[in-house]
Amino acid sequence: MLRYECKMDPLVLLTVLFITGLIVESMTGAIAAGEHKMDLFGVIVVASVTAFGGGVIRDILLGKSPMLIIAKPELLFLTSSAALVMVLIARYFSKLKWLFLGLDALGLVTFSIVGAIRAQDMGFGPGVASIAGITTGVFGGILRDVLCNRIPLAFQKELYASVSIASVWLYLGLERLGAPASLSVPVTLALGFFLRMLAVKYDWRIPTFVYKANS
Repeated sequence: MLRYECKMDPLVLLTVLFITGLIVESMTGAIAAGEHKMDLFGVIVVASVTAFGGGVIRDILLGKSPMLIIAKPELLFLTSSAALVMVLIARYFSKLKWLFLGLDALGLVTFSIVGAIRAQDMGFGPGVASIAGITTGVFGGILRDVLCNRIPLAFQKELYASVSIASVWLYLGLERLGAPASLSVPVTLALGFFLRMLAVKYDWRIPTFVYKANS
């Protein structure tokens, strides 16, 4: 999926951003665990689920073996270490909020692209690749919020899952039009990132459904 041996710039860029995304997602998972006063084991579990959950669900759906977390267990050590670092620097988190939001946005788009590539490498078509990309992008955060007993961010806040969907479709659309990876990857990363950051800044949301039962 990550093609570590490949020297094509777009794929190298995806690899770097993917690793960065794992680190950032594990740190945000640690913050969520801290908000619920979990012990260090809980912090590491929630952080790991946040970082790898989407990829694990994707690989289960695609029947891919071994999963990334099994094939490269050193990444689990990396994310666990990042979570523990966040425990030490949590007091500065509010000052670095926009940095984390920016890195999280890049991670969201990167995970979405990587998930689509994973499905394509297994021979699946655009439909399955879309599902795989969206699953990789958002389900880690959904599992994090479920573990923390709160409504998932992807279901209620500013555009999040929608950014993943748009990014996957943009990437697959460019590829369908014959665009090389050197174009489709950077364009998708840039547009997906700016869409997510604009959604955060201006609180863009999709319509919500509110139902109140008659008393």
